[in-house]
Amino acid sequence: MTIHKAPRSAALLLTALALLAAPACAPEEADTPQAQAAAVDYTIPPQPELATGYQEKPGWATSEFAVAAANPLATDAGFQVIEAGGNAIDAAVAVQLVLTLVEPQSSGIGGGAFLLLWDGSDVLAWNGRETAPAAADEDHFLQSDGTPLAFQDAVHSGLSVGVPGTLAMLERAHAERGSLPWAELFRPAIALAEEGFAISPRLHSLLQADQGLRRDPVARALYYDEAGDALPVGHELRNPALAAVLRRVADEGARAFYQGAVAEDIVARVQGHPERPGNMTVEDLAAYPEQDFRTEAICTPWRSYSICGFPPPSSGHLAIMQMLGILEHLDETHGEVTGLEEGVPSAAWLHRYLEAGKLAFADRNQYVGDPGFAEAPGGSWTNMLALDYLAERAALIGERSMGTASPGHPGGARENAGLHPEQPDRGTSHVSIVDREGNAVSMTMTIEAGFGSRIMSDGGTGLPGGFHLNNELTDFSLSPLDDAGRPIANRVEPGKRPRSSMSPSLVFDLESGDFVASVGSPGGAAIIHYTAKAIVGMLAWGLDAQEAIDLPNFANYNGPSTLETGRFPSAVLSTLRAQGHEVREAALTSGLQAIQRTPDGGLFGGADPRREGIVMGR
Repeated sequence: MTIHKAPRSAALLLTALALLAAPACAPEEADTPQAQAAAVDYTIPPQPELATGYQEKPGWATSEFAVAAANPLATDAGFQVIEAGGNAIDAAVAVQLVLTLVEPQSSGIGGGAFLLLWDGSDVLAWNGRETAPAAADEDHFLQSDGTPLAFQDAVHSGLSVGVPGTLAMLERAHAERGSLPWAELFRPAIALAEEGFAISPRLHSLLQADQGLRRDPVARALYYDEAGDALPVGHELRNPALAAVLRRVADEGARAFYQGAVAEDIVARVQGHPERPGNMTVEDLAAYPEQDFRTEAICTPWRSYSICGFPPPSSGHLAIMQMLGILEHLDETHGEVTGLEEGVPSAAWLHRYLEAGKLAFADRNQYVGDPGFAEAPGGSWTNMLALDYLAERAALIGERSMGTASPGHPGGARENAGLHPEQPDRGTSHVSIVDREGNAVSMTMTIEAGFGSRIMSDGGTGLPGGFHLNNELTDFSLSPLDDAGRPIANRVEPGKRPRSSMSPSLVFDLESGDFVASVGSPGGAAIIHYTAKAIVGMLAWGLDAQEAIDLPNFANYNGPSTLETGRFPSAVLSTLRAQGHEVREAALTSGLQAIQRTPDGGLFGGADPRREGIVMGR
């Protein structure tokens, strides 16, 4: 393996690549087409210090391919993989592996992911959502007195860790649609883990602010000095334990993660939590890769487009398309309102949108859960998107705020399940990629909260460093019953996947079927609103991807409305309040990534100015 480290003075887009012959590959791939492909002659790029906070992004025009990810090193890894002859799936694998290292607060091999691929003729979907251990049950988060744990206590525990899904899912997707050998895709992450990368301002600030992470001995030794302060911005952070784990998975396949020393160490960390141990077993890990990861994407018409997204356990696509469908019906029956005024969404448009959000989230909290356990309303999830049902819901929106919405009855469903209580969910990262052949990826990945459960595993290597374990099980309702004693659809059950807000989306022209855009975001439940905003901006308001991403954020989860601090004129806030909205302001730190096809056949990518991401391509 050839590794080149670029001088600090080199330009960010430095990409010295070569096509090498006969690369080493995992034993099980020796006879696959991937084994005959070129190797990745990876060059570690320069690592400029990016300020945290809001940083203007230019948008990036390319003609052949584009990669958009949440960290420049991850974007560059995907770029170099495509330059070496890889496709969008190959690039997605390489990007996620690097994000495990450089953006550990948001995603990684200890978490899960949803992956959508447009292969030129079909939209394919792979579900890598984490699962509850076989020993988990409805009482998983209940204390001896029958009340649920405090949310943060549940997060910071072995109880919160779901069986990780990202690596097994990516291996399966790569086996079906990858081009380069599996082992080659690990070169960037291994090189960076061994050689080191500069801690960014965003990572430093999050490490400094997180008190829970310091209590984990692996994390404390990796990220903090003897005084307990986070290592400084620019510090060359090496992670030899992660490098060793990745080498094993590169050589042996994902089974090296789900069996043997790595799996045993994960279980030991989960079961050995000093305060709240979990019940994951090595058998849970060994069983995970045996499942069928493929699922059916849901593609929904809207205006002159078809928008494709993930079915449950994701609530993202259903909620987004409920909101957009309700808005479309209001435009048709009550007339369109001005969308943008002086570069921001108007009060009139926001009123309709925020009310639609309440209706969508009421249904989300009532019905959506793992389809292997939760019955779809009326027998089909698409009943939630039926035109007559959305018209019925739209009729509930008047000139004043409705306050709190009640769930509807899609497909004639009755409210025999419990109503999910409000709980925080956050974290996550997103990748959008379009390769030279026109294949398009939209992938959203997560370890749930920032730094997940605050448990790290060194994979049994005994070396410094490692990877973060998710706290995905706190995406379940901590209580199995609602206040009326009804079972909640998204309660803990053995082998079940928790409900998600992740919303990877691919957009197509409804008439021609041509690819239009790939988009998605991190942000917990606000992912739904961030992604909807970008879709509306690009498709309804004629903005390019960067302009749509730059728009101020807004959200409603069936309660108060939240608008991004300092981004809206006071007149907008006062108008909404006069209509009865309870309006709050908050940071709303989205991390949108989007790539769209331009009229001339090129590509244009945008990255969120609220985070560190960039777009690269040719």
